[in-house]
Amino acid sequence: MKLSELLTVFSEIAPESLAEPWDKVGLHAGSLGQDVMRGLLCIDLTERVIDEAISRGCQLIVAYHPPIFQPLQRLTAEGPWSQTRMVRCVREGLAVYSPHTALDAVRGGMNDWLCEGLGDGDIRPIDPAGARRDEYKVVVFVPVDNEAAVRQAMADAGAGWIGNYRECSFSAVGEGGFRPIEGANPTIGKVGQREMVAERRMEMIVSGRYLGAVVTALRQAHPYEEPAFDLFKLEPEPVPAEQQQGAGRLLALRQSIDARTLADRVKARLGVGHVKLAAPAGSGPVRTVAVCVGAGGKLFESVQADAYVTGEMQHHQALDLAQRGRAVVLAGHTNTERPYLPVYREKLLAAGAGIDWFVSEADRAPLAIV
Repeated sequence: MKLSELLTVFSEIAPESLAEPWDKVGLHAGSLGQDVMRGLLCIDLTERVIDEAISRGCQLIVAYHPPIFQPLQRLTAEGPWSQTRMVRCVREGLAVYSPHTALDAVRGGMNDWLCEGLGDGDIRPIDPAGARRDEYKVVVFVPVDNEAAVRQAMADAGAGWIGNYRECSFSAVGEGGFRPIEGANPTIGKVGQREMVAERRMEMIVSGRYLGAVVTALRQAHPYEEPAFDLFKLEPEPVPAEQQQGAGRLLALRQSIDARTLADRVKARLGVGHVKLAAPAGSGPVRTVAVCVGAGGKLFESVQADAYVTGEMQHHQALDLAQRGRAVVLAGHTNTERPYLPVYREKLLAAGAGIDWFVSEADRAPLAIV
């Protein structure tokens, strides 16, 4: 398959729009037109993983954690490992893609999979994706003859993106009225005289990250000295609870359990022999469980639950929860993520990514119990 075709499948399984705003999901290296026959799935892109990919004859590595997260100041073969691994991938013709928090947030992704091993119950996101919607509708009024130029300028700056469609807009015919006063330099009409001009009301949606650039482009492309435009903040689209996606999960168990049973279920689901457990004496039964693969940290600050399950957590946060009578289960950062890779492999095959997929054997957690 072409890499571009595989990217479409990746987005169908875990749309990149679901990723956290701070995340760096997507294609990190590679050419859209390159042929891919074999792919390797891993959590962390390390030199050992690259060795394995080469030995297996792969052309693609899907690394759950983005290998380029902080900006690289340079890209040299003699630099730190964060640089050399990317240099090597490019030299070897290995494309690199990362789904990260998009795969956490999507229905059927990592968080849902972990929850399903903890007991029967209702599952909903802690932070629904729709609740974080950062989009605006820009409405601009422009002379008919200039509409196409303004629309293109706004689109080039990032407006008009809706799903897999680009340059989306709506327009309607109307009349714009104005009277230039002393000091104005009107494109149409004269100072002191009222003018009525055939105009279009044009609307385009824009992400908050591109809003400033779009407004600048609008002003530069618009023929008027003072363009008339409005900005409307868009509210999240209502989504039924059973369809909601987003960060973390809150599991409401149908039958309560104790903290020790919860820890045993986490170990069984992840296939690990040990977890860290805070089970305060006198704490009540566990009915609600906050779940987040990797590091729950800040996300857990926004939810009240009887127990919290994640990979790692700061000491003082775990201490605070335990002192308040909450149970905490810590299974290790990548231990909560790596067991999902075989599930992801099956999803890729079912979705049409019909190449040979391997789950990395060289990929390991950096810390081990000794």
